[in-house]
Amino acid sequence: MNTQDLKQKFGIIGSNALLERAVDIARQVAPTDLNVVINGESGTGKEVFPQIIHQNSARKHGPYIAVNCGAIPEGTIDSELFGHEKGAFTGATEVRKGYFEVANGGTIFLDEVGELPLATQARLLRVLESGEYIKVGSSKVLKTDVRVVAATNINFYQALEKEKFRPDLYYRLNTVPIYLPPLRERKEDIHLLFRKFTNDFAAKYRMPVIKLNADAEQVLVNYFWPGNVRQLKNIAEQISIIEKTREINAETILKYLPQYNSNNVPTVLRNDNFSSGGSSFENADKEIIFKVMRDTRAELNDLKKVVYDLVTAASGKVNKDDVQIMNRIYNGNELSNDNNGMSFTPVIQSGNSNPHVIEVEETLSLQDKEIDMIKKALRKHKGKRKYAAKELGISERTLYRKINEYKIEE
Repeated sequence: MNTQDLKQKFGIIGSNALLERAVDIARQVAPTDLNVVINGESGTGKEVFPQIIHQNSARKHGPYIAVNCGAIPEGTIDSELFGHEKGAFTGATEVRKGYFEVANGGTIFLDEVGELPLATQARLLRVLESGEYIKVGSSKVLKTDVRVVAATNINFYQALEKEKFRPDLYYRLNTVPIYLPPLRERKEDIHLLFRKFTNDFAAKYRMPVIKLNADAEQVLVNYFWPGNVRQLKNIAEQISIIEKTREINAETILKYLPQYNSNNVPTVLRNDNFSSGGSSFENADKEIIFKVMRDTRAELNDLKKVVYDLVTAASGKVNKDDVQIMNRIYNGNELSNDNNGMSFTPVIQSGNSNPHVIEVEETLSLQDKEIDMIKKALRKHKGKRKYAAKELGISERTLYRKINEYKIEE
């Protein structure tokens, strides 16, 4: 079965190159018995790929079990995976088979494998290396023949650095990695997916299919989609049910797109077709970002005036030597931080009627200025986050997140 046939059979929509690559790897690795790790953000459809691998393998007639490791409490995860003997712990009134025993001869899908406790990781490593495991409360070694496909949305390298995931288990699991791109990296597929979902919901709820105008399509393409395909499907269902008008414009779409906090530079929605009307979408960090930009500009203007006054105080004009002095002042250790992208280059404006006017061309590190603004607000309000957040124009929760993110000492 080729890649296109697999996509059709399992309902995978899109022609993105990264998605095609993921399906092709799953197709090629399926006949083998290699372990596979599927990496991708929440909502990208990772649960489909273990089924592709299982149903195209020699184990397709054996059991297939999907386990959400993040949903099982730490105290019972070993019992769920490996089983337990009667009386092994309080409430163990009978012998119980674990998933690895039930899935013998088949495939087990461990979703959110990065959430496994370290003790359970050690047990899982033994299963992968020798096929052996021991039930909770037993001393008898049992054997199982199970293929493991795992999935996670965590950054494995960060988990390894923080010692939250065993390196030996990672390398044992990650024999063949499959990467599923987030929806924002599949912009060409967004409209196809939305149209498929709205057609399905129109048939399900027996109502006319909704249609998007050009501006509404652009809104969908430019949105960050933190919830990926799952979020897109939910919004398509909401609009299909709630909106009476079947022709959907950008303003209507924006009502269904929640603001999103990102650690990266904010994604801003802007379309030339309707930007003149003031329609735009920014994430929840916009207030602090705009405040940082305004305050930075004010500080630079004050700095320019001070330096200019100092240089011209004696001679009343700016010459070439003065410009060299100002370059040393602006690019000195006090103001320059090349590692973070901050630099200042004073130049004399050419063609200006006033040759004494100095223009400063600068590139700013937004993160550095944001940290500085947070520190200033905390100092001003003596560490009281509630008032500091109000001063910055953000929520207390956002301020708490940024303090942890930037490791700001109060």
